[in-house]
Amino acid sequence: MTETVENAFEQGLERYKDGESIDTLIPHFKDICDRAPKNPTAWACLAWLYLLADKPESALKAAKKSVKIDSRPPQARINLALAMLDTGAKGVRDHIEAAEQIISLDEDIRNDIMENIEDGLSRKPDWKSLQRVKKWLISP
Repeated sequence: MTETVENAFEQGLERYKDGESIDTLIPHFKDICDRAPKNPTAWACLAWLYLLADKPESALKAAKKSVKIDSRPPQARINLALAMLDTGAKGVRDHIEAAEQIISLDEDIRNDIMENIEDGLSRKPDWKSLQRVKKWLISP
C-alpha cells in the first residue's frame, strides 16, 4: 500500500523534529514535492531544508515555487527572503514586509515564525541571513 502524501509529510515533520539529518530529509521532501507539486507547504519545507544544508540556489527555486503557489504564508516569504539573501538576489524587502504584515495580525502565526527562527538558529547558529531576518521582524 502506498503512503499518502499527507502521511509522508507528517512523518517528514516528525523526523525533522526528532533531529534526523537534513541530508536524509531533503530527498524525502523532494519526493513529496514531486508527488504533490501544487503543495506550497511542502515546497516551503524543502526550501528550509536546502537553506539549512547550505544549498541556497536549490532553496531559491523551492521557495519561489512555494510563494508562486500561495504567497500568503509568512514562512514561505521568509524562506524566499533568506534564499535571496544567501544568493545575493534583489527584492528581499518586499517579502520581509509581506511577512511582517501577516505576523502583525496574528499572534499565533508570529509565535510560530519566531519558533521556526529559533529552531533554524539552533541548527545553524552562524546563519547570518536568518539573524538579519530575525532582527528585521522583531524590531519595532
